[in-house]
Order: sequence, then structure tokens, then C-alpha cells
Amino acid sequence: MAKEKLTKEQEQLARFAKALGHPIRVAILQMLSKQTCCYHGDMSEILPIAKSTLSQHLNELKEAGLIQGKITPPTVLYCINKKNWALAKSLFDTLLSEDTTNNEKCC
Repeated sequence: MAKEKLTKEQEQLARFAKALGHPIRVAILQMLSKQTCCYHGDMSEILPIAKSTLSQHLNELKEAGLIQGKITPPTVLYCINKKNWALAKSLFDTLLSEDTTNNEKCC
């Protein structure tokens, strides 16, 4: 029996899930999703985290494609990446809507 390859969707979903795997990152996304435009303040004044640690979390979210940032000294603007946000929502919706009622009784 041949092993199945992972799909692009499975790999992308796992990347999004990894980025969401820390409560500070979830808080950042919740904060940014409520903004009508890009956030340009100091998030470390709002979130219970040091600036250096915040930077690492922002980088993780940017690498996953969930946020985008633009550096315009002396400020940095952060926004939700709407295209990837919609993709993440779709992938998670698909995964979490799978019907498990017909599965055999487990354990």
C-alpha cells in the first residue's frame, strides 16, 4: 500500500495552526481583526509581553501569512492579511465540519 502525500491544503492548515499555537498570537490576531485600519502603536503597551518577545510573535504570524507589516520609520504598521485570513477560515471550517458521526466506536 503506497503512502499518501500531504496536500498543499494540509500543509497550509498546519502552518496556520502552528502560528495560532500561542495565546499571545491569538490575542494579537484578535486585536488586529478589530482594527478598521492598520495598527501603528506599540502593542507591548497593550499586551502583557516584552517588546523583544512581541517581535518574535509578530514575525511568526507574518511568516505564516496571517498578518502583514510595513516599516515606515519610526512606526511599523500591522494588519490582518485578508486573503490568507479567508484561506485560514476556509481550511479550518472544512476540517472542523467533517462529520465523525459515522465513525466506528473508538476505545
